[in-house]
Amino acid sequence: MGDQGEAAGTAPSEARGRSALMLGALGVVYGDIGTSPLYSLQTVFSIDHGAVRPTHGDVHGVISLVFWTITVIVSVKYVTLILRADNDGEGGVMALAALVRRVHGHVRGRSAVVMALGVLGASLFYGDSVITPAISVLSAVEGLKVSTPGLSHVVVPVAATILALLFLVQRWGTHRVGSLFGPVMLVWFAALAAAGLAEIVERPAIVWSLSPGYAVLFIADHPYTAFIAMGAIVLVITGAEALYADMGHVGKGPIRRVWFAVVFPALTLNYLGQGALILNDPRSVRSPFFLLFPHWARLPMVVLATAATVIASQAVISGAFSVSRQAVRLGYLPPLRIRHTSPREIGQVYLPAVNGVLFVGVLVLMLTFRSSGRLATAYGMAVTGTFLITTVLFLVIARAAWRWAAWKLVLAGVVVGGAEITYFSANLTKVTHGGWLPLLIAAAVFTLMTTWERGREIVTEHRTAKEGALPEFIEMLHREGFRRVPGTAVFPHPTKTTTPIALRANVEHNHVVHEHVVIVSMVSENVPYVPEAERLSIDDLGYGDDGIVHVTVRHGFQDHQDLPAELRRASRLPHAEMRFDPDQASYFLSRGVLRLTRAPGMRRWRKRLFLALARNAANPAEYFALPETRTVHMGSQIDV
Repeated sequence: MGDQGEAAGTAPSEARGRSALMLGALGVVYGDIGTSPLYSLQTVFSIDHGAVRPTHGDVHGVISLVFWTITVIVSVKYVTLILRADNDGEGGVMALAALVRRVHGHVRGRSAVVMALGVLGASLFYGDSVITPAISVLSAVEGLKVSTPGLSHVVVPVAATILALLFLVQRWGTHRVGSLFGPVMLVWFAALAAAGLAEIVERPAIVWSLSPGYAVLFIADHPYTAFIAMGAIVLVITGAEALYADMGHVGKGPIRRVWFAVVFPALTLNYLGQGALILNDPRSVRSPFFLLFPHWARLPMVVLATAATVIASQAVISGAFSVSRQAVRLGYLPPLRIRHTSPREIGQVYLPAVNGVLFVGVLVLMLTFRSSGRLATAYGMAVTGTFLITTVLFLVIARAAWRWAAWKLVLAGVVVGGAEITYFSANLTKVTHGGWLPLLIAAAVFTLMTTWERGREIVTEHRTAKEGALPEFIEMLHREGFRRVPGTAVFPHPTKTTTPIALRANVEHNHVVHEHVVIVSMVSENVPYVPEAERLSIDDLGYGDDGIVHVTVRHGFQDHQDLPAELRRASRLPHAEMRFDPDQASYFLSRGVLRLTRAPGMRRWRKRLFLALARNAANPAEYFALPETRTVHMGSQIDV
């Protein structure tokens, strides 16, 4: 009886936990794709001056394409397949690229290509991160023109104010309001489903649009129009990448369950309802989403839509913070100031530099385009490009790690990859009408990332030559017998094969060595997290009683880097060389003073860009959480 009672008590608890995770997934993952009904069908019927007409064949064909696009790209590719390719529970294109590199090993040419794809995908994501908040919030506030036409002139100022407030509150983190996101999005999807279902009940014939035959007939009857329309239909799956990128926040199980139980049905019902409305009243193509609701409900829906789009924007901004931190850890961005905004959730971070750049970009974009319809012409390039890169990397994982048969790879490549190539090609027609914008942003970010990575390689080569071999330096200390002074000196240094410049300078200029010398290497692994039991390794560097030791700290690209905390953990280990008080240690940072030269390795303009990035990099003391009052900077000139 006791066992039965315990089991009965456990089941409700597990059910509540599962429901909480599903509610969290609604708020964290589905904001972007959930707000696509605001502008996607309106955009489809406005492209090329009304090339897609509100006729029976066109409406049924468009709704059929919408449904099967969501089914193939989201339900099949992301929810069923891509979520399997997790990097220790984390997702996103950078994490996927790191996973591919780990599976394939570090073969130089292959590894470079894989990481280049990851960097390109991340760069395209930044383009998406600028457009999504602008188009989402604008499309929601534009509902004022439908509910209260007299307020049309305040749409842009109101949207700009909302976005300014959104970026302003980033510094306090999302954990304070995160508990509201899920319930708001649940109400949002319920409203989508209810409005769509009410229209379907009035005109049930629209349900026949779910047949793929209507999509085939639409393409066959109007091949060029259908091709152009696909550039707008892709808007219904913007945010699909978030299902994978935000997997680490809530887990793949809740993401899958909430998609099939809530999101997919609600989106399908709403798009069917909008299609039925357009067939009944062709004039409703000007705003089919808001006109789907009765007049009394339109203003409340503007408020709810604004809340939903703020949540969608928050998810994209948080994703940009996460991608930026991953890029820093993987060596494709300089150290950036990172603030952890939650005492419990390591994934909730705030990067002031990224936040500022995104805000300026979003504001300029909104004030330039001034409507969601014009912004829609710029949307799609970044999304479809990221889709293609994710598919390529996934197929590599499926072949190398899961040993998929050739027919499976071909089937996935043809069905999913073929659809994505079609959508990408259709969006190429937008390049001259605004589609150049996300490509320009992606090109700029890609240039920054690859320049930093290459410049870092050059500096490391030149710096290694100046540092000299650490074993030889240790031998010299023992041979010449330098005077030891009380205290502990900690030298952060990327490797134990060469000598920290600060340690060499301290010995050469002051002719002393501290009683305890700790060289610490923070090694970033191609995994999100490294278990605490596997983080630390200690090397006495050949002498067990000289007070000089090397500590390797392994961390994942999602782990928080706190060097003093790692030393406190190391000092508790039963190792003779670690008997010191980390809270009384002094930290000596080796700073390279970079000098521009004409040496080969990079073009001169890229060298200047690298130097600009290096000057604006975060202070290493802050990056490693070092105490300012006990940190000393010592440098040497390094040519670039």
